[in-house]
Amino acid sequence: MKNGLLAWNLVLTIIAGYLLISHFSRKNEKVDSVNKVSPRDHSADSSSFRIAYFEMDSIESNLDMVKAVKAEIAKKDEEYNYGLGQLDYTYQKRLQEYQAKSSTMTQADYEKAQADVRQLEQSLKGQKQELDQKYQAFVMQRNLSVKKKIEDFLARYNKDGKYSYIVAYEQGLFYYKDTSYNITNDVIRGLNLEYKNEKK
Repeated sequence: MKNGLLAWNLVLTIIAGYLLISHFSRKNEKVDSVNKVSPRDHSADSSSFRIAYFEMDSIESNLDMVKAVKAEIAKKDEEYNYGLGQLDYTYQKRLQEYQAKSSTMTQADYEKAQADVRQLEQSLKGQKQELDQKYQAFVMQRNLSVKKKIEDFLARYNKDGKYSYIVAYEQGLFYYKDTSYNITNDVIRGLNLEYKNEKK
């Protein structure tokens, strides 16, 4: 889950960086074209551009929804590992059965056993791939559901358009932050309340 959220945050950060660069470059183009016609003070325009942020670590550790998703993924992880263990057990058991009979096997029996083991390997490999796909799809779906809930909440939170962007803060990606635009507590409080109401 943590790796999934980290990857998601990295993608969001790259997108946010692109959008910021794109926004400022367009703004500079507009300013240059306006300056050619009539120079004026743009300090008022720049004050309307704000970026809020929330601490991703705090979200991960304090959101009830994230805790529930982590618990679901942990349970699915146990099921996945149990399934892999069962496949391995089936294979090892069949090998042991043939090894126990090896001293009394004819050449035809030996070839038949080899073919059976190869067929079992293929069958188990297919089952393992199916388990992998189901597990990965489940983890991705649950992570995307968390991401969507956060996005939907932030859209409602920023319905007045106070912020131009709201980004997830990760250590090492940003080197300066103005804490007056930290909305982490609002996000945690709002999402936990919504999650609690959904559970009722």
